[in-house]
Amino acid sequence: MSEPIIGQALRRVDGRLKVTGGARYTADQNLPGMVYAYGVFSAVASGRVLRIDTVDARRVPGVIDIFHHEHFPRLYRAPKSPISAATILTSSITDESRLPFEDAMVNYAGQFVALVVAETFEHAREAAFRVNVQYATNRAVANLDQGLAAGGTRDGGRGHARGEPEPAFDSAPHRIDALYSTPVETHNPMEMHATVARWDGDELHIYEASQGVTVHRNTLARVFGLTPDRVTVKAPFIGSGFGSKLFMWPHSVAASAAAREVGRPVKLVVPRAQMFTATGHRPETRQRLRLSTDASGRLTSLRHESINTTSFTDQFTENCGGVSRSLYSCPNVLVSHRTTQVNRGSSTSMRAPGAAPGLFALESAIDELAEQVGMDPLAFRLLNLSTRDEAANLPWSSNHLREAIEQGGKRFGWAQRDPRVGAMRDGHEVIGYGMAACNWDAYRTPAEARVQMRSDGKASVTCAVQDIGTGTYTIAAQVVGELTGLPVERIEVKLGDSSFPAAPVSGGSWATASVMPAIAEATRNAIAQLKTFATSGNAYFAGAKPEDIRFDNGRLVSGERSVDFSAVLKGQRLANAEGYAHTPGAPTGQFSFRSFGVHFVEVRWDPSISHLRVARVVSAIDVGRVVNPLTARNQVEGAIVMGIGMALFEATEYDPRTGMPANNNYAEYPVPVHADQPDIDVILLDYPDLALNEFGARGIGEIGITGLAAAVANAVRHATGKRIRDLPITLDKLIDDAHPLQS
Repeated sequence: MSEPIIGQALRRVDGRLKVTGGARYTADQNLPGMVYAYGVFSAVASGRVLRIDTVDARRVPGVIDIFHHEHFPRLYRAPKSPISAATILTSSITDESRLPFEDAMVNYAGQFVALVVAETFEHAREAAFRVNVQYATNRAVANLDQGLAAGGTRDGGRGHARGEPEPAFDSAPHRIDALYSTPVETHNPMEMHATVARWDGDELHIYEASQGVTVHRNTLARVFGLTPDRVTVKAPFIGSGFGSKLFMWPHSVAASAAAREVGRPVKLVVPRAQMFTATGHRPETRQRLRLSTDASGRLTSLRHESINTTSFTDQFTENCGGVSRSLYSCPNVLVSHRTTQVNRGSSTSMRAPGAAPGLFALESAIDELAEQVGMDPLAFRLLNLSTRDEAANLPWSSNHLREAIEQGGKRFGWAQRDPRVGAMRDGHEVIGYGMAACNWDAYRTPAEARVQMRSDGKASVTCAVQDIGTGTYTIAAQVVGELTGLPVERIEVKLGDSSFPAAPVSGGSWATASVMPAIAEATRNAIAQLKTFATSGNAYFAGAKPEDIRFDNGRLVSGERSVDFSAVLKGQRLANAEGYAHTPGAPTGQFSFRSFGVHFVEVRWDPSISHLRVARVVSAIDVGRVVNPLTARNQVEGAIVMGIGMALFEATEYDPRTGMPANNNYAEYPVPVHADQPDIDVILLDYPDLALNEFGARGIGEIGITGLAAAVANAVRHATGKRIRDLPITLDKLIDDAHPLQS
């Protein structure tokens, strides 16, 4: 047998296409006879459209039609299917349930109020700017405080309670009670949302920047009253999404409906400004943490109560307390979530939804409590680690967090940390060390795949799963290569097409753990069919039993006889041997599946010029078996950088008087750039979690961002003495002693 390919640091099999421009994204698709659409977006955050004047817009050359609430086909809403691992392949899910142009109501700034279709993009955009919309304006509910004042809160669900947290807290010798807040964050992937739609009779075919072509297909079928087999969604390449492309947004429906109305293919690309308004965001949160310990430092009570903003059209709960239920051992726990409505577009999942803001609050509070107890933050965490999931009352399938903390701390040099605030210096810079645990659910959903062993000596795998830039093409090739012995150069991978065998969304760190078993089973089934071919009639191994034949490095072997699989197929004039598989989700009721890790962060603060930077990060991550160390490490590194953005830079701001976005562009919404990159050292523990799947692999895309913001905040506290509980950690908060959420 050849050397195992699972676990090797292979370069991406799709890398050459991407660096040479050969990878075609949705907006790169140009169909014969295609026309262009451009949106008209609401200039108020709350109100009603009184009148739309399109006379001037229709004078623009090339305008074909202008759609709005008084001129648009009647469509159907897709039912809100529960999002679960078991039903993900058949679900229909929309992030914004209201259909485009459904009525005259305006619920948020930047909402689609009209759509121009023209022969060229330039003419469509010019005409859109000439559409005159008059509004009746209501007073906007612009932020969380205004939402609380105007409508209070409602239950967001996803709570948990055990023991008696209140009396345990009241009687404890060490307690903290603190508020933490996070702002709206916007995903801002490099590739903007886009749809290219065409109709062939009553069949809809679209290219879509989607993280879930199977679910997107199901949802469009519902909207247009079609069966799913009459809708095809393709997303061969996605320029990332971070959660904003998981489910369908209004632009996809608008482009598809417009294509049917004008009888030609339509391309619609969402402008960058409307990526801040009409395609989701991480909601604003306010979290109250009340924690207590006994005299020895063991947790006795933990209450994590959060409120997040949500739109007037859809209820979205940011599951901030999901991790707090079980990361640490504590007998008395309360987790609750509430929402408040504001005039913003619908919130949605953003990388590590719930856990990213939730762990900022929890891991900041853990540090605060360790300080009060008088313990080193690392020792305090080790003392309180859970040995089982106390919320679910199940053992962990695999948990090596203790080793991650110990290895990461040693690599980082935590033992050299002087606990005194501001005591560590290098020239003008004050050095701060901080740490935080990181945690994320480990999922496995049902998935399907098809594998062919072809007569040209190659193998091919088809699966509807998408590669959103994370390396799924490469992992699919590795699975087939592992079982066949073929080099990845001889394995063709086709992904991102809803006509392929169904697959889950590429989000929540589901994809790898879910599709690897399906691809593996399909490969085995293809090999089994190949053995049947080889033993039938006058084939190479006629008269032998299929089970007596080995498949080794692309060859069928029995005794002294050995033949390349392609010769078997050619000898019988067969194009291929094919295997299909449908594999189930994770087993239930026996284990709790999660991934674990820890971040160690060094910040440097120069008070003479008020300059703060993250200088160094060491992260130790326990995500089961590492399928490809190169792409896995890349995922963690990217998540760390995104976490630095969360900690120091990112906040979508709204005018409190009008609800209008104030910085919906890349010029004023800062994200980390090359100059902000720290030295990053990622340790991958590589302990297979065989209870989850045969390869022992868990997802890795989310966990790297969780806890990172808290580690930065804890390091800032160590360097400056200031506890910032309100993200992002901007310079005014370090300088202004009167800021309400700092100490």
